[in-house]
Amino acid sequence: MDTTRIDLELTSKPAPDDVRALEEGLESYNRSATTGTDRTKVPIAVWMRRGGRLLGGAYGDTHSGWLYLSLLWVDESFRGQGWGKRLLERFEAEAIARDYHAVWVDTYGFQAPGFYEKLGYREFGRLDDFPPGSARLFYWKPLPNA
Repeated sequence: MDTTRIDLELTSKPAPDDVRALEEGLESYNRSATTGTDRTKVPIAVWMRRGGRLLGGAYGDTHSGWLYLSLLWVDESFRGQGWGKRLLERFEAEAIARDYHAVWVDTYGFQAPGFYEKLGYREFGRLDDFPPGSARLFYWKPLPNA
């Protein structure tokens, strides 16, 4: 392979088409390496509203039999009343209905690690000092149909 004409370009403003091409190239490779696995990402959301106003929610997507929780938030005035637990339980119930075998989430040490642990999540990884003075924590939980 002739590498004399290949340039490396560094940018903090990548073109969306370039990012999409990278994602498609990686996904194509991943599909070839994981036969028999449904790799289609399907978004799942559970919203908490009052009078149309968003007060909280759980949002993520599915992938290869796993559910990823990317966002869980409850408005400050409703925290400590069990709404986060209800949102997460409804989110997990949809994954169970779709026959997924596990759910995973990442959170920061200053956010809600105790919340997830209390609901049966187990830590499987951590990045200390991310952000400085805290940690980024990774949790997973098997679902009942697993």
